This record gives sequence, structure tokens and C-alpha cells, in this order.
Amino acid sequence: MRIDIPKIAHELTERNFSDIYYEEDPIHEICKITDSDFTNEAIDRVRLYNTVLKNCKFTNTDFSNIDMTDVRFENCDLSNVNMSNSSIHRVEFINSKLLGTNFPESYIGNVKFENSILNMATFGNSKLEKVIFKDVSLQSTDFYDCKLKKVEFELCNLNGANFEQTSLKGIDISTSNFDSLTVSLDNLKGCKVSTYQAIQFASLIGLVIKD
Repeated sequence: MRIDIPKIAHELTERNFSDIYYEEDPIHEICKITDSDFTNEAIDRVRLYNTVLKNCKFTNTDFSNIDMTDVRFENCDLSNVNMSNSSIHRVEFINSKLLGTNFPESYIGNVKFENSILNMATFGNSKLEKVIFKDVSLQSTDFYDCKLKKVEFELCNLNGANFEQTSLKGIDISTSNFDSLTVSLDNLKGCKVSTYQAIQFASLIGLVIKD
């Protein structure tokens, strides 16, 4: 699946993330932010446009209602960040840590998570459209009541993930692995799985498979 990648300018101004802390209209655009530490903070309705963030730390920060377009995170720590009610479009999270990050009630489109950790992250009641999870750990991640459209899970760890009230029709999880998964049979219809996964699901509903 092809997705739209971030449109980032060749010339970017160097900034520190905290530069916008006291601004009435907190916005970073056409800039590069490196080695910035913005942990345990709270700032509402931040806007990030045409921005690259490298080696930054945002642990436990409240970014409610954040609006991001054409942004790339590289080697960043966004663990336990609150990004509820966010709009995330043409964004990449590469080699980043998003342990327990919250994305509920959000729109996430043309987004790529690659080689990252999203264990115990929450996406409840969000819409994900044209999203790629590639080589990502999604252990115990919550996708409760999400709308998934053109979403791919490539080589992911889905163990313990929750897809309750979320349709997996047309979603391919065949290259990913899990020991257990929370999903109803109705919502599993049309999901693309491997032969081994089909046997796993059969055992979860109590079928006894004989050689």
C-alpha cells in the first residue's frame, strides 16, 4: 500500500520545542527540532507543520487537540503522551517510543509507524485511514471501536491487542504474531490471516483441530 509521505522543505530553521511554550498560538512550522526535552508539560492545541523532530523527549506531556501535518519524528520518546482529539496527517514515527501513548477520538491518516514501540497505546474511537505499522510492537494496544480503512500491520507484535467493536475486514495481519487477541468473530470476518493464525483463532473459539 502506498501512502502520502510528509512534504518537508529542504531548508529548515533550527528551533527548540519550548520556544512556543508562552505563545498565544503555539505553532512550529518549517523547522527542525533536535535534542529537545519537553517532558511533564501541558500545552493545548499545538500545531506542527513541515517539521522534523530528532532525539526529542516528550514523556508524560499533554498534547490534547494537537494538529500535525507533514511531520517526521525520529528517535523520539513520546511515552504516556496525551494526543487525544488529535489530527495527524502525513506523519512518520521512526525508531520512536510511544509506550502508553493516548490517541483516542483522533483522525490519523497517511501515517507510518516504523521500528517503534507502541505497547499499551490507546486508539479508542479513532479513525485510521492509510496507516502502516511496520516492525512495531503493539502489545496490549487498544483499538477499541476504531474505524480502520487501508491499515496494514507488517511484522508486528500484536500480542494482547484489543480490537473489540472494531471491524478487521480487509485488514492483513498475516505477517504479524500474537499468542492472544481480543476480537469478536463478527469483526474478524474478512481479515487476512496466515494458516497458523487461522488455527490460533480456531482454538480460541474452542475448536479441536485433528491432524
